[in-house]
Amino acid sequence: MLYRWLTDLFRAGLISTLCGSLVALPAANAEQSSHSEKQEVLVAELAKDESVEDVEHSEPLQSSGRKPEQEPHEPVAESEKITATAPDAPEQPEEPDQTERTEEASSLELLGSEVPPGTATRLSWSPAIQIAGLSQPTPVLVVNGTKPGPNLCLTGAVHGDELNGIEIIRRTMYDLEPDKLSGRVIGVPIVNLPGFQQGSRYLPDRRDLNRHFPGSTDGSLADRIAHSLFESVIRHCDMLVDIHTGSLKRTNLPQLRADMNNPEVAELTRGFDRMAVVHSTGSSGMLRYAAIDAGIRAVTMEAGESLRIQEHQIKAGVNSLTSLMDKEGMISRMFVWGDPEPVYYDSEWVRAEHGGILFSEIKLGDKVGEGEILGYVSDPITNKQHPIRARSDGRIIGMAVDQVVMAGFAAYHVGTEAKVPGE
Repeated sequence: MLYRWLTDLFRAGLISTLCGSLVALPAANAEQSSHSEKQEVLVAELAKDESVEDVEHSEPLQSSGRKPEQEPHEPVAESEKITATAPDAPEQPEEPDQTERTEEASSLELLGSEVPPGTATRLSWSPAIQIAGLSQPTPVLVVNGTKPGPNLCLTGAVHGDELNGIEIIRRTMYDLEPDKLSGRVIGVPIVNLPGFQQGSRYLPDRRDLNRHFPGSTDGSLADRIAHSLFESVIRHCDMLVDIHTGSLKRTNLPQLRADMNNPEVAELTRGFDRMAVVHSTGSSGMLRYAAIDAGIRAVTMEAGESLRIQEHQIKAGVNSLTSLMDKEGMISRMFVWGDPEPVYYDSEWVRAEHGGILFSEIKLGDKVGEGEILGYVSDPITNKQHPIRARSDGRIIGMAVDQVVMAGFAAYHVGTEAKVPGE
C-alpha cells in the first residue's frame, strides 16, 4: 500500500487522490520504553546555506553555543527568612502541592477546526491564491495526544521537487498513536502544492518560496503563500523541522542545518540520533530563519536529492524524528538509532575548473584525503580528462550527481571533523 500510495501521490494529474488518501491516521507503533542517554552535540560550519547559490555566508560559529552561566543569587540570612510560624505573622493559606497537579491535554484549534485530545485527523490549508472554483487545498495531518506536551511541526516540499521529505513526514505521522503521544504533531507533507504538481522547485511565478517567509498579505504570490502558511500553521509550533533535499542535481548526506549560536536551537539538535549537524545561521526569508525570529526552535533537515525517493535517506530522517520526539518526552521508544556521526566544523565546495561531463570516483559519505581525486571532468570533443582533487582531509557531505558541467560548477561538498568550540 505504501508504494501504491506514493505512485498515486506523484501523478500530478491525480492530485485529488492524495487528498482522498490522507485519511485519519492509524496507530502503528509497538509499546516503547526506556530513554537513550543524552547524545553528544554534533556541529559543523557551512560556508553556504541551503542552496549553493546563496551569496550570504553564515555568521561564524561562536566559541560556545551556550549562554553564560547566571551568577548565583546571594543567600538569604536565616534572620531574614519569613515563615508562616513566625510570631505575629498572619496565617498563610496552604498552597496546593504542585507535584500533585495533573495537567490534562487540551483540544487544538487549527485551520478553523477543533482537534480533541487522542485524535488523529486530516485538515486542509488553502492560501486563497487560485481561482476559487479551481482551488485545491493542501492536506495538513494532525495528531493530538492524550497527554499534554509541545507542538512539533514538520514541513516538506517547500520546494516542490523535493520528494524525500514528503515520505519522511508520511511515515512519521502514520506511525504515531494518539493514546501514547504527549503533545501534538502537525505535518504538512507538501507545502508547495503547485510546484509539486509541475515537478518544479519553484512557485508558478518562478519564485523560491523559501526566500519569502514570514511573508505579507499584499506582496507577491510567494509572499502571500508564505504569510498564509506562517500565520495559519507555523505560529502554532513550539518546534519546527523543515525538510529539504539537495538542489540542482546535487545530493546531501542526511544532516541538520542549525544556528548553533542560538542556545535553544543548539539544545534542540541534541535530540537527533546519528545526524550530523552543520552550523548555518540561515538568511532572511527562509522558513527556519523566520520561525526562530518568531521564538520557535527550528532546524532544517537535508536528506538526499530532488525528484527521487531514496530509502536510506528516508529511514535516517524518520529515525531521527523519532529520536527527537523521544528526547522531548513526546513518545517512548525501544531502540537507539546509533552512535553520533563525526563533527563537521568547517566545509567547502570544490568546483570544477573545466567544462565537460562529470564522472565521480567517490560516493556520498566517503572519507577523503587532501589531494585525493574526487572525480574527473571529461571533454567529449578533445577527450581530455581533468581531475578534481580534494583540497583538505574530510568527508563528502554533499555532491553533484554525474552530469554535464561548466567551469566553476560546485561539484563536491567536503566537511572536516572538529570538536564543538568551548566544550
